[in-house]
Amino acid sequence: MTNHYYSHNPDVESNPQTITFELRGHSFRFKTDQGVFSKKEVDFGSRALIETFELPGVTGPLLDVGCGYGPIGLSLAKDMDDRMVHMIDVNERALSLAKENARENKVQNVSIYQSDRYTNVVETEFAAILTNPPIRAGKETVHSILETSYDYLKENGELWVVIQKKQGAPSAMDKMEELFSNVEIVARKKGYYILRSVKEIR
Repeated sequence: MTNHYYSHNPDVESNPQTITFELRGHSFRFKTDQGVFSKKEVDFGSRALIETFELPGVTGPLLDVGCGYGPIGLSLAKDMDDRMVHMIDVNERALSLAKENARENKVQNVSIYQSDRYTNVVETEFAAILTNPPIRAGKETVHSILETSYDYLKENGELWVVIQKKQGAPSAMDKMEELFSNVEIVARKKGYYILRSVKEIR
């Protein structure tokens, strides 16, 4: 079966719907569909990450890894229209929706493209990388998103991760500490941890 939200081309039948959410003070209409993550609503973890995120004190674009139909990347781009936001996903259906949602919500400062983790990402000087990682894809995939992020951040850039305690927050924190020599729990909300690591100058 390839109907997982982390599949390249989900084979589940398309059945689009539209949902409305307010994020960072802006009202959004999102088109969603079968075969994408959290199709009925913007999931709580993503909302927690969106509302908690603060820009680091460095210039540069942002990267949303595993963007789905676009709530994280589009809400940040709308709120921070002087920053370019790269949005990547492995799921072609999700990417098509994200592009449509960018047009629908009049968000232009985004670059939305297919990438299995960082394989197609050319930019390596991101001010921040954000991810609500695909837990169901497995620990190896989640940890590879965390591991490789270091090489795509500029100095003093930040990695922001939302993950449930019961779905691997403690091991994610260990991995981030190992990579960055620092990790902070920025917020705890209903079992979700918002984690941040800074790529400090060594």
